[in-house]
Amino acid sequence: MATASTRLPEGRYGRSSDERADHRLKILGAVLGAALLALVGYFAYHYVAKNEISAQVITFQATDHAVRAHLEVHRDAGVDGYCTLRSQSADGAEVGRADFRFSGPDTRIDRVVTLRTTAKGGTAELLGCHAG
Repeated sequence: MATASTRLPEGRYGRSSDERADHRLKILGAVLGAALLALVGYFAYHYVAKNEISAQVITFQATDHAVRAHLEVHRDAGVDGYCTLRSQSADGAEVGRADFRFSGPDTRIDRVVTLRTTAKGGTAELLGCHAG
């Protein structure tokens, strides 16, 4: 005796609602993935291409009321800007913060700057550099 099949004949009644939902989810996933990729690309471009000033602290020396920091600054030609330094004490409290301006025609600047502090600083941390 033959058993009856409960499946519908293929191609006769169109796609099932599950197949339509799967197709919509695939399209939605592709659109959201492309949007996320575009957003990451935008931020990567903005960070790399638009970064006009970069700097690093080479060395620092702390005294009771000041921190002398050796800064190396790289910047695009014709861009003036400033870098913000801060110093913290051994217990983590901020004891000094200052902005140091850089101008002139040089694209690479090596400068020793002095950050005055309210107590003995244990660090010289570069918070960031900005054009302007």
